[in-house]
Amino acid sequence: MKPLHLIAFLLFAHFAVAQSALHHAGNMRVHFGGSNSGLGLHTNFTNNAPFEQNEGLVGFYGNSSIQVRGNTIPTFRDVEFMATSEIFLHIPVQVQNNANFIEGNVNTPTDDETVYLNFMEHGFSASENDDSKVTGFAAVNNRDFFRFPVGDHHQLRTLTMESEGSTPLAVCAYFFEDPSTPLSVPGAFDVEEKVRDIGTVTNREFWIFQSDVPAKATISWNTRSALGLIPNATLEAIIVVGWSKSSNQWVIIGNSAISGDVTEGFVTSETFVPSDYAAITFGTIPLPTDTFAVNNPTLGNYFLSPNGDGVNDFLVIDNMDESPNNSLRIFNRLGQKVFEKINYTNEFGGDSNTGSFVMSQDVGLPEGIYYYLVTLDDLNLQYTGFLFLDR
Repeated sequence: MKPLHLIAFLLFAHFAVAQSALHHAGNMRVHFGGSNSGLGLHTNFTNNAPFEQNEGLVGFYGNSSIQVRGNTIPTFRDVEFMATSEIFLHIPVQVQNNANFIEGNVNTPTDDETVYLNFMEHGFSASENDDSKVTGFAAVNNRDFFRFPVGDHHQLRTLTMESEGSTPLAVCAYFFEDPSTPLSVPGAFDVEEKVRDIGTVTNREFWIFQSDVPAKATISWNTRSALGLIPNATLEAIIVVGWSKSSNQWVIIGNSAISGDVTEGFVTSETFVPSDYAAITFGTIPLPTDTFAVNNPTLGNYFLSPNGDGVNDFLVIDNMDESPNNSLRIFNRLGQKVFEKINYTNEFGGDSNTGSFVMSQDVGLPEGIYYYLVTLDDLNLQYTGFLFLDR
């Protein structure tokens, strides 16, 4: 005669198939009874009762997507993922020991940080790869070191946490999206909103990493990250930056270790409190200014004679291409602004484009001395000088 608990399980499983899901309403456990013991799920799983103290393996298998739902969090000792059409978690799932990634991603809602694959105090992952990892949020309990097996649908992009102490809960996800206009998460983290000590913030990817315990985070880049396209993206210039929740801008988290080159490598941040930041990613320190400033103590004074003879018809300021993000403002001797251009490329030919002087644009500005103010935003430099306009 078969054991009573096994008979109950077989009857329950038969009922579940008719419903296209296994519905757990109570009195089910997975027992360890040998190398082939465990529960294999080829259908959706709805958990509405405590499902814990499991000893054997629970596996998610098949070619169809599997949905995990319910009102009670299930806890598995060992779990295996081999579902080519992926597993979708609508409630948290807890792992006490090993989560083995073979094929198919484990997806969670990207707009809900409370739904995750949770690695408990002794939980760990194995074999995560580009085709099988957590796409969404992974979490960990009571640990001071953990490597989150997260990524997007195409690549594994882990984050390694090294905390100053055991963190009750840490949560992490990765997004291959522009932080300024993310599609998967609410809110935005404008890469142009940054402290002056940051040169550039990448617009290609970011991580969400939450924990109340001070920690260091190690993140890596590869060819898809395209850090080589960032101005000043030498290895020494790469830093970790974070979107500050308090100031709503990117600030420097820094780097305590770095290795690789601009094509592929990793960086470890300085110690920070992850929950103070909505997102973290790569940035660079600003372009070096010393050489330019030394070589260009002033930009000089200029003579302009816009008579169409091809000589001094326009104001040409040398070296402006060192800082494509620039501005030019020209003032008359009374301090009135007569010309302004953002990202100036030698357009000024003696005509006004601002203030009441626009009314005289058909005859141009009168002959005389003018003052200019040049701002080189990329280099954090400003220059002033004189301009003589000859009519």
